[in-house]
Amino acid sequence: MSAVNNHAATQNLKDTVANGPVAEKAKAEASATKNEFADLANSRTTPDQPAATGQPLTHYHSLFYRLLSWRNPRATGLSFVAAVLFIFAARYLNVFRYLLKAVWVTLGTTAAAELAGQVTIGKGFTSQFRPRQYFTVQKASLERFTEDIEQFINFFVIESQRIVFAENVYTTIATFFASLITYFLIKFVPVWGLALIATNIAFLGPLIYIQNKEVIDAQLEKGYHLANQQANQLRDLAAETTGNATASLKGMTQQYTAKAQDTINQYRGRSSSPEVKREDFPTAPRDEPVGVTTQEPIAPKPVAEPAL
Repeated sequence: MSAVNNHAATQNLKDTVANGPVAEKAKAEASATKNEFADLANSRTTPDQPAATGQPLTHYHSLFYRLLSWRNPRATGLSFVAAVLFIFAARYLNVFRYLLKAVWVTLGTTAAAELAGQVTIGKGFTSQFRPRQYFTVQKASLERFTEDIEQFINFFVIESQRIVFAENVYTTIATFFASLITYFLIKFVPVWGLALIATNIAFLGPLIYIQNKEVIDAQLEKGYHLANQQANQLRDLAAETTGNATASLKGMTQQYTAKAQDTINQYRGRSSSPEVKREDFPTAPRDEPVGVTTQEPIAPKPVAEPAL
């Protein structure tokens, strides 16, 4: 009876834990997290708005936008934690060494089991678990994988060009300051530290903006108006300075042109001598000159002298 009572109590406890509020909450959170990851995966579609050149963007543009906008908070939070853990693991764990260790342990175990089976029972233990057909990657799966890799690479290629050619000038300015700060920080902060800082900014920056959107937008609008007013003042000052410089240059040009004209007139003697009229020059002859023929003198014929 004690055993039966203990078994019944254990079963009731299991049912209470399995169907209690904590279990229901855990199941609800797991289901919500699964749905958010499914929604995040389904968001990988080509955006309707193309680039400035008219070419379509990649589906990773919509995926990263959905991920960093915190529309799926559970999926974004877990992705953020996974990225931070990966950075620390790459820093403090020798992942490549552990991979090599797993390889030699696996190969040594399978080889030892095969040899032990052949020695003891005449059949290897490892060969008994060999599948009838080795696993292969299907062509359709491989094509989807390569296409996904192509989209992932083109995402960074397109975004870098959009930043360089200032498709969104604010993004270009932000990237400029980020690269400038990184240039000075890399002298003191290691690469993994920079990666950790960049990950925190990429994930927490949009979250801070979403939580304080009204205040940040008001400050940005105020800064935009101040910058616009300052730009108008600079534009007016530049226009006034340009007008004054143009007027001064025009006056100096006219003055130097007049001086140059006077100098040229004095050089030609037009300021003191009367103008030369056309009638003062003699009229050029219009008839062609008659050719004079000259005849060479004819030498006298030699006269024969008498012989002695």
